[in-house]
Amino acid sequence: MSSTERVLMGPGPSDVPPRVLEALSRPTIGHLDPVFLEVLDEAQAMLRQVFGTKNALTLPMSATGSAGMETCFVNLLESGERALICRNGVFGGRMAEVARRCGAEVTLVDAPWGKAIDPDDVAKAATEGSFKVLGIVHAETSTGVLQDLSPFRAIADSCGALLLVDAVTSLGGVAVDLDRMGIDAVYSGTQKCLSCPPGLSPVSFSERARQVLSTRKTPVQSWYFDLNLIGRYFGDERVYHHTAPVNMIFALHEALRLVLEEGLQARYARHREQAAALQRGLQALGLELPVEESVRLPPLTLVRIPDGIDDRAVRAKLLADHGLEIGGGLGDFKGKAWRIGLMGASATPQHVKLCLGALEEALR
Repeated sequence: MSSTERVLMGPGPSDVPPRVLEALSRPTIGHLDPVFLEVLDEAQAMLRQVFGTKNALTLPMSATGSAGMETCFVNLLESGERALICRNGVFGGRMAEVARRCGAEVTLVDAPWGKAIDPDDVAKAATEGSFKVLGIVHAETSTGVLQDLSPFRAIADSCGALLLVDAVTSLGGVAVDLDRMGIDAVYSGTQKCLSCPPGLSPVSFSERARQVLSTRKTPVQSWYFDLNLIGRYFGDERVYHHTAPVNMIFALHEALRLVLEEGLQARYARHREQAAALQRGLQALGLELPVEESVRLPPLTLVRIPDGIDDRAVRAKLLADHGLEIGGGLGDFKGKAWRIGLMGASATPQHVKLCLGALEEALR
């Protein structure tokens, strides 16, 4: 099959810069080669900078973002323990499902799709006894809602819980600040604001989370995602666990270099500025943005589909005429909204201009 070039403005993946693609195509070497291990160490150090943490256990899992979610839950939860999960979209719901499959008793705190979680609701639920984990999505990819995380460390402390955060669509596009926010465990993906191909899931565990991991009563239910084992490869021992995806690590290393060359604050500002320009343009076209401005996620904008407009026909036309991909709605917004991504290398004035022009033409 011949390669087809696309402009990626959906919910992920995002456009991948040439330097990252070049890194991906470098000659494959062994996963214990000293040159590769040096690249791996540098990638971990850069991940700590982007996550805003000094956590020693910060590494890219050899799997996609949902596997990062699984990694966090299977390592921290044992059967019969309690998890308090916040759900205002698909990925909060997926957190709950993964926790249940770990044998946990799950208590849900819900908010309507397109709204942020109310910390007061979570604080109230936290009074119902102790919990092992408090899970919340920072950037809900299904709705384009950005959650303020600042109240949740104190709420987790009130019920003895570890604070676990989904940062799949925020890492590299919105400040995550693990240490400042007191986050114990986090997972993300490479294909969103880091603009690296899909295939790795960066995770980070605080010392408090590592203590829980090392004092488990039962083995981690997943051998593949057991950080007690994987940590020995990423640490000084270099004990073999599985063959690391060498070329994907090369690509992530280069993607992180690009993030830090730009500078984190400049990168966050770029995402905010381009999102604001896109949203102004969408509203000028008469399109409604269901998410309140105060909680809109800069890397992903939710757009209500006007009455009488065929969702799939518009997206097919954008793809056929402009090679432009935007996303359809999920869950409560399926068939009712589009999701337009401005992530990493896809958050530029050129992307905004192309998208607005192509949408105007398609809607006409």
